[in-house]
Amino acid sequence: MLEVLKKEFGSFFNSLAGYIVLVIFFIITGLFSWVFPQSSILSNGFANLNPLFDLAPYLFMFLVPALTMKAFSEEVKTGTIELLLTKPLTDWSIVLGKYFASLTLIIIALLPTLVYYYTVYQIGSPIGNIDQGATIGSYFGLLLLGTVFSAIGILASSITDNQIVSYITALFLCFIIYDGFSLISSINIWSTYSYQISKWGIDHHYSALSKGIIDSRNILYFISMTLIMLFASKITLSSRKW
Repeated sequence: MLEVLKKEFGSFFNSLAGYIVLVIFFIITGLFSWVFPQSSILSNGFANLNPLFDLAPYLFMFLVPALTMKAFSEEVKTGTIELLLTKPLTDWSIVLGKYFASLTLIIIALLPTLVYYYTVYQIGSPIGNIDQGATIGSYFGLLLLGTVFSAIGILASSITDNQIVSYITALFLCFIIYDGFSLISSINIWSTYSYQISKWGIDHHYSALSKGIIDSRNILYFISMTLIMLFASKITLSSRKW
């Protein structure tokens, strides 16, 4: 697994893809958090990072598929997938290696935003007047969100040899799983089932974590969704041997 992880992680920075994703994420979160008056932390009068945590899931929705779209698609298109499958590696080692490479890059993308936290901490009145529980919960939620979106991206890449199709498929699935269930639950015909339907979506669990509510049910949801997507990727990869 480590061999695949190193190879995939290195490929991110051997091309512009990894750098572009990191720069775009940092610039857009910076603009919305500090520059644009409608969402600026400096304008809302509260020492919190809500603009960052509200925007980041949608940025992940667009940027994570861009990281994962070539994970398997490029291997299949160039024919190197056969070479990879002949190596003494299990299917799980290949899937997890590619998965953890993209997840590592997501973590790297989040690290610079700690500068935002330090800044808000310092400008609070008094210094340190920031909801620590909600902030920690939100970062934890973003990390878990990244685990699911990365797994979705790996799955989308494993089912096609076209990177554009992989990107669009991953983007669609990320949107449906994040916001789709909330939108469906808002339809009046569901009546008393609305809340239960909304619980199937990531937004419900991410919002709970963003309030500082570290509930085992929310964590279990993210872990379950990640495992389902990775298991589906493993099955897809195994089917190429048949």
